[in-house]
Amino acid sequence: MPWPADYGGVIDVHYKLKALAELGVKVHLHCFEYGRGEAPELAQLCKSVYYYKRDTGKHQLLNSLPYVVVSRRSEELVDRLCQDRHPILFEGLHSCYHLGDPRLASRRRIVRAHNVEHDYYEALAQAESSAFKRAYFVQEARKLRKFEAVLSEADAILAISPGDQHYFAAHFRNVLHVPAFHPGNQVDVPPGVGDFCLYHGALSVPENDKAALYLVNEVFRGLPVPLVIAGRGASPELRSAVARANNVKLRENIPTAEITALVRAAQVNVLPTFQATGIKLKLLLCLFQGRHVVCNSPMVQDTGLESLCRVHDDPETMRLSIQACMAVPASGAQVEERIRVLEQRFCNKRNAQAVRSAAY
Repeated sequence: MPWPADYGGVIDVHYKLKALAELGVKVHLHCFEYGRGEAPELAQLCKSVYYYKRDTGKHQLLNSLPYVVVSRRSEELVDRLCQDRHPILFEGLHSCYHLGDPRLASRRRIVRAHNVEHDYYEALAQAESSAFKRAYFVQEARKLRKFEAVLSEADAILAISPGDQHYFAAHFRNVLHVPAFHPGNQVDVPPGVGDFCLYHGALSVPENDKAALYLVNEVFRGLPVPLVIAGRGASPELRSAVARANNVKLRENIPTAEITALVRAAQVNVLPTFQATGIKLKLLLCLFQGRHVVCNSPMVQDTGLESLCRVHDDPETMRLSIQACMAVPASGAQVEERIRVLEQRFCNKRNAQAVRSAAY
């Protein structure tokens, strides 16, 4: 369900809905709800909104199909889809259980690919410390790799990054690159300088937990620069590491508006990742709204955004780059380059027009 728009693919879906609505497209939204409740905010963007209960029972783990897919099947959903002739946009491979349903064969069917999903789950497995969860991610990656063949039923695939477009185009027809949708309409870099660095993300995701621990233990250890880590679901290991560090603070469970305020207040947004899949929406937020961005290669790999960041793959050069940024405003040619790249490629209105064209 694309509300609240506070992580990853949900951000892309929410701001895509908003941009389509602004173009006058009447969207009938079908979404699975599993604990977050119905959202009146969605009704303001859509012609109609329908909610379905996701079947999250553990018995679904025994199914030959991916858990994230089979838990989102619904005859009620298909019955509703059959009541009109509108094109159908499937958000992510996990929503594609009914993509090949013969009852929908005559419809225009578009899939928004948020990731190469089996690569994403394999990377989650590598970052996971729990043996049970690691086994789940490995099994899910295997099932997703096999299930991906269903994308041959789609009339078009909208890849979120150039790298993903290259992958899907090698396997399927009519693959288009439609960049991520996001909350920023224009680049707005704060003036002046800040006095701390920021890492933010959903800390309950193993990839983000691993990145935060990397910063605490390897990059900021002994560095005379404060680091704030913001997000939900910090692991006990991360909390312990922060407690031992005298230059790191943890801000948990704060609202999206506070995250954005921290992004703007920070002198450097530090964004390592060990999972080069899709495009990270937090990278776009930091480039549109923040000052300097220091990251590693997987964060910008195949995104076309490499020139807008300081990219380093070992702790020592990352440390040196952070220190070099601390007293320097983000301005001049650096900001002009961001405006040139971001406001053209990541224009929500233009990209919503591309979605509309693919659907019709």
